[in-house]
Amino acid sequence: MIEDRKKPELLIPAANLEVLKTAVMYGADAVYIGGDMYGLRAKAKNFSMEEMQEGIAFAHVHGRKVYVTANITAHNRDLSGIRKYFQELRAFGENRPDAVIISDPGVFMIAKEELPECELHISTQANNTNYETYCFWHKLGATRVVSARELSLQELSELHANIPPEMEIETFVHGAMCIAYSGRCLLSNYFTGRDANLGACTHSCRWRYHIVEETRPGEYLPIEENERGTYIFNSKDLCMIEYIPELVKAGIDSFKIEGRMKTALYVATVTRTYRKAIDEFFTDSELYREHKSLYMEEIRKGVNRQFTTGFFFHKPTHEDQIYEHNTYEKAYTYLGTIQEEKNGFYMLEQKNKFSIGEEIEIIKPNGDTIEATVKKILDEQGEDMESCPHPKQTIYVDLGTKLDSFDILRRKE
Repeated sequence: MIEDRKKPELLIPAANLEVLKTAVMYGADAVYIGGDMYGLRAKAKNFSMEEMQEGIAFAHVHGRKVYVTANITAHNRDLSGIRKYFQELRAFGENRPDAVIISDPGVFMIAKEELPECELHISTQANNTNYETYCFWHKLGATRVVSARELSLQELSELHANIPPEMEIETFVHGAMCIAYSGRCLLSNYFTGRDANLGACTHSCRWRYHIVEETRPGEYLPIEENERGTYIFNSKDLCMIEYIPELVKAGIDSFKIEGRMKTALYVATVTRTYRKAIDEFFTDSELYREHKSLYMEEIRKGVNRQFTTGFFFHKPTHEDQIYEHNTYEKAYTYLGTIQEEKNGFYMLEQKNKFSIGEEIEIIKPNGDTIEATVKKILDEQGEDMESCPHPKQTIYVDLGTKLDSFDILRRKE
């Protein structure tokens, strides 16, 4: 019965320290991050060791957890560096990570030796498709396994019924879908020499492809009847916010959001919306059902490639792909995050241009959204500005209303 299920963890990605803090303040139970090496998002800004310590300390003060990714497919040359990396994480003391996410058995054994105080989680990259695999990792000391994205809800439910009760299931419920099985892709490596399995994916699945007939080199034939070609590998994004009851019933312990290269606005939007959906479902399931359309309306305000339910209910078909383009749908532009108040003005690092007189929105960690008008903009020297055209410039704003740290400003497109 659903009544017997515990409330699942909401696990949010963070590309950098700013986004980690945003995730914590907007309702994440846990955040997963990567260091400069050994994770699968090498193109993300990622965390220095100092930033990692600061981020973990911030999360712990707020009663939240941080998991560090070390889920590359390791080669011989990586092993000594990985051991040193884990030793450095252990030296964080009380502010060491709560868990390390690993896909490689060799890396797993090193982590057991060097990080005995940390939980060990098995990455989706390890191809975790059945309950015997979960039991295998449990016997070795793993506390959680991330399911392959290719599993249905029925398979997840069967898996839950056949693993030890203390073994946790983590499952992606929102974000980009990968063309390769469990994310183990060779396209990027083949075309560019940048290996996705070592963290350097170039997102080759989003490119436009044609076919060429062997005897007619240079004559590019569209795969679909469209003169612009087709994006044959370009999947819609996963979104399961309308199916919280089904996910809970299947026995999933952690709802994982994809997006370790996304902005603070994206993370805030998705986090606070899933937070509200989960909490309302566990408080009043009828209220959750009444608010489904509101959740989707808010989720669509974040950048997305349209939405699909992935493999949860059926194997994806052509309806789960986007053949016409590889661009995101973008409803709002990120303007900046409020940092502090000074003499009645509020400081932020500006992300995109906006001007005096513009109508914008303020989103707050508690779920509120406030409409406001930009009344005044000052530079760091206190000089008036009509607009702020330079990204990353520190500015001070008056929006005619009280603001708080971590409030995020966005503009409707």
